Amino acid sequence: MNLTDLNEKQREAVECTEGPLLVLAGAGSGKTKVLTTRVAYLIEEKKVSPEQILAITFTNKAAKEMKERIIQMLGPIAFSVQISTFHSFGLLLLKQNYTYLGYEKNFTILDADDSLTIIKRIMKDLQIDPKEYNPRAIRNQISGAKNNLMEPSEYEKFANTEFEQKVTTVYYKYKQKLKSSNSVDFDDLLMLPIQLFRLYPERLQEYQQRYRYLLIDEYQDTNEAQYILSKMIAAKYKNICVVGDNDQAIYSFRGSNYQNILNFEKDYQNPKVILLEKNYRSTKTILGAANSVIKHNKQRKEKNLWTDNEEGEKITYYRANDEKEEASYIVKEIKKLTEKNISKKEIAVLYRTNAQSRNLEEAFLRENIPYKVIGSFYFYNRKEIKDLIAYLKLIYNPMDDVSLQRIINVPKRGIGLKTMENLNALATLQNQSLYEVIQKGKEGEFKKMIEEIRAQVDKISLTELVEFILEKSGMRKELESEKSIEAEVRLENLEEFKSITRNFEEKNGIISLEEFLGEISLVSDVEEHRENEDVITLMTIHSAKGLEFSYVFLAGLEEGIFPHTNSLMDALEMEEERRLCYVAFTRARKKLWILNAQKRTLYGMDNYNLPSRFIEEVDKTYLDIDQEKRVEKHSFPKKTEQKTKEEYQVGEKIHHETFGMGVVVGVEPMILTVAFPHPVGIKKLLKGHKSITKV
Repeated sequence: MNLTDLNEKQREAVECTEGPLLVLAGAGSGKTKVLTTRVAYLIEEKKVSPEQILAITFTNKAAKEMKERIIQMLGPIAFSVQISTFHSFGLLLLKQNYTYLGYEKNFTILDADDSLTIIKRIMKDLQIDPKEYNPRAIRNQISGAKNNLMEPSEYEKFANTEFEQKVTTVYYKYKQKLKSSNSVDFDDLLMLPIQLFRLYPERLQEYQQRYRYLLIDEYQDTNEAQYILSKMIAAKYKNICVVGDNDQAIYSFRGSNYQNILNFEKDYQNPKVILLEKNYRSTKTILGAANSVIKHNKQRKEKNLWTDNEEGEKITYYRANDEKEEASYIVKEIKKLTEKNISKKEIAVLYRTNAQSRNLEEAFLRENIPYKVIGSFYFYNRKEIKDLIAYLKLIYNPMDDVSLQRIINVPKRGIGLKTMENLNALATLQNQSLYEVIQKGKEGEFKKMIEEIRAQVDKISLTELVEFILEKSGMRKELESEKSIEAEVRLENLEEFKSITRNFEEKNGIISLEEFLGEISLVSDVEEHRENEDVITLMTIHSAKGLEFSYVFLAGLEEGIFPHTNSLMDALEMEEERRLCYVAFTRARKKLWILNAQKRTLYGMDNYNLPSRFIEEVDKTYLDIDQEKRVEKHSFPKKTEQKTKEEYQVGEKIHHETFGMGVVVGVEPMILTVAFPHPVGIKKLLKGHKSITKV
């Protein structure tokens, strides 16, 4: 196998196939290339069976990219390699072992909103006041407990405060509810396989025998459950290769523990340690700046990224008067780039918190620059899509009470709250699911309709099943009868869902409802980002992890914003903020801008923040401080200023010069959300813009 396109350290990481291996891979150092080549090398040179290799990464997108690269190298044999995220692998283990854990084959996976619905209902039953005890906080505590492999009985031992005692009570009920609904939540996909292996060591031995070679990407982001699961599977042969970068560990708020990568040498005796320090992405300037910041962290393994790339332009630092001027400056600089025919998809604006995107969006709207916010309200979270998925889940698993309660009255069937309360009481009394206790009335008609749809599942394709649900349930008819633009947009979204099922069927041949539900339950927001769209990308730094852009603007580098105010009094949290800054800098290939404002209005308050300490930590030889070039203040013509004061109401009609007639469906201080007929759809528009007139 030809390895001449690898550098010396990359080649060493590929060829070291036996025993524990720690690869500390800096940003842009070609770690995906190392991982994929290593898999191909094991199969081609070491004659390892593809079925004996397990490769784990953190996003479906990364797993898909790895699989595609290995297929290019080896051909169809690569399909037998298990390449997936931790959660996808956990789901595979559950599907193969559900009977050991007391589940039925057709278990469903609850998303975070479904979990919250159950928790709110339990709190209501227990008469726990949601104003006093936040349901989301309780859900997050339960999630954290599960990721630390704590059952309710274990959590109870450490429950000292009144809040923690309430969490314990809810956690016990929550666990019972999931089991009786034949459902698992996202955290169970990691927790249950570990329970399986502890209860049935012979099952663990079978998987140890099967997956003799384990490769884990982004090891610094593993939480306790992921760490334990990896150790269990690797325990027999110890052929475990972990790749990561302690300088890019930024997910402690999700329970990840960067100490896992620092402790690898204690967990496995005499592992081989290889540093990948050559960067193929960024200029010398960008790397130098990133290195000069991250070296201030004490909790790290020493490494220094370097590159053969050009020196590159200096990093532009601009201090604006306020957040509006900061946004205007970014827009002005982006216009300069696009005038040079630089593609918009090569440009990203990053920020620490989602709240910062508002002023940036207004500036882009004002200048009519197309953009996309990653991390905003996305396709699978739209009401009509969640309703349709709930139908699919209930058809697959009638014991799924959450899905049933969501759609039993969608569209409206005259099934009221009183009916549902009576059904809930009966189900609790008889220890059955809601579906099982339904006998008569309008809810009985609903059950009959679900049974008719279930009878078709094995006879028709997935896309035909979706079409059948839309017709049989009355969802389509209800939206068509509304005769509003909002309803039209919802119908378009439901049609778009059929494009998704069609795409699944084309890619995978005939795909079952089980496979489809498993697949979409693991789709994340960031992965929905379509890379071929030529728009500017706006996103938080956390969302940008793993991505790269030629031109990056980093906004809001101020004390209290970035680093975040929560980290100012905690040394460990400050180190995480600094790692986040390192990640932000190293997203840029060619040019980086860093910005802040002297005054910023955020969360309704005016703040006068000092410049971020991270700017002070950048070696000044890498900076071009743009102090004299002030941004011209944008002033609307008088006519527009008067129009800005005009009040708009939801339901009012407006006319837009480009999009035509539309209906206002949302009103914010500076922005109107307007629904236009197909194919335009819903648009956000700046209030008072000259292109808008009231009808």
